[in-house]
Amino acid sequence: MSLFRKKSVEHMLAASAQSAGLKKALGALDLTFLGVGAIIGTGIFVLTGTGAVQAGPALMISFLIAALACGFAALAYAEFASTIPVAGSIYTYSYATLGELAAWIIGWDLMLEYGLATSAVSVGWSGYLQSLLAGFGLTLPVALSAAPGALPGHETLFNLPAFLVMMAITALLSVGVRESARINNIMVAIKVVVVLLVIAVGVFHVSPANWHPFMPNGWNGVFGAAAVMFFAFIGFDSVSSAAEEVKNPRRDLPIGIIASLGVCAVLYVAVAGVVTGIVPSTQFANISHPVSYALQVAGQKWVAGFIDLGAVLGMLTVILVMAYGQTRVIFAMSRDGLLPARLSRVHPKFATPFLTTWLVGIVFGLIGALVPLNVLAELINIGTLAAFSMVSIAVLVLRKTHPELPRAFRCPGVPVVPMLAVAFCLFLMANLQAVTWVAFVVWLLIGMVIYFGYSRRNSKLAPTR
Repeated sequence: MSLFRKKSVEHMLAASAQSAGLKKALGALDLTFLGVGAIIGTGIFVLTGTGAVQAGPALMISFLIAALACGFAALAYAEFASTIPVAGSIYTYSYATLGELAAWIIGWDLMLEYGLATSAVSVGWSGYLQSLLAGFGLTLPVALSAAPGALPGHETLFNLPAFLVMMAITALLSVGVRESARINNIMVAIKVVVVLLVIAVGVFHVSPANWHPFMPNGWNGVFGAAAVMFFAFIGFDSVSSAAEEVKNPRRDLPIGIIASLGVCAVLYVAVAGVVTGIVPSTQFANISHPVSYALQVAGQKWVAGFIDLGAVLGMLTVILVMAYGQTRVIFAMSRDGLLPARLSRVHPKFATPFLTTWLVGIVFGLIGALVPLNVLAELINIGTLAAFSMVSIAVLVLRKTHPELPRAFRCPGVPVVPMLAVAFCLFLMANLQAVTWVAFVVWLLIGMVIYFGYSRRNSKLAPTR
């Protein structure tokens, strides 16, 4: 039964209130910008072309399906975040409701999701930066332009831009959340303006004839694209990782989670409609910059240039927020004894988990520099879908076990809404490739070895303690 031992919700809230470690510096607007910063990035600027080829103009429906799956889960996240405003996101929620083993599995899962997301986006950012530099006649040595084997026919050794951007983001995160949030807010504002510019200019170049046939590959294409487009919404959950650094978490966390997802869903559907209305969806095959390509086809090259700049800034904020979320999950797991104690030590000057931040930055910076993008992307979606399913189940358990807890926000339609979230997530997981499932199982097995070899006996809930 020790596998199902749970942390007391009351004890977690008391410990968080007494902790003098992390600095409370964030408000509702900061959290909304944090969520938008994590969401708008590779999904909208890169994967839109992949989804258009698969779903055709019905990519708009694919985005809606992915948004619904995230939306149902977001309501569960919002209830948890307002009820248990403690660092660690779904890892912490699972520890209080489903027990230690489930918490370990989901924490291990989140480390994979956030870590590989930062690596993958750093590689995408490197590609956009090199494309931008090429416009000015500047190129990097081929050996330092990509990971080994990433460019067939070329001898590549190390993706230097990907590594350097990870180091820059790590340095920023290590010196304070307030400073990171300010820079994030500025970059998010710029890229939202860029996305609005795409919609405002592109809508006048839409040809409705390009929306026919609307669903060229049938519902299979729509559902397959939805499973891929789900990646475009990953990030809103990282808002809950900031719980212990929010000035008024019970009010501000639900606002940040729901508002960021809602804003991005509207923007995504609008952009999908515009780009597939300008360019026939079949023409997006092998196009790595589909949004700017659509504006180039429309003859608006000056807007396309702004889009490339927005993509570079957009990916920076995704790396920042994902890396931030991962360090806070590791911080919470270390504080509980499941990982070494030094990983939860807070820097006396910067009030951040300094060692953990740099450890995460260096490890996943090297992964981004040495592993091709297509390999990195395999596990991200399935890990996130598993996490969203877990939080939706956990909110049902918490309603039964702790009905008396004050909830600043209550997930509506319980138990229907959480069960719909689980159903949507499992459906999208079923549409992922078999190799993704195999790799996911391998990662979980590695996690089990670490849990039974170290974490179980070092847990602060272990009897010897």
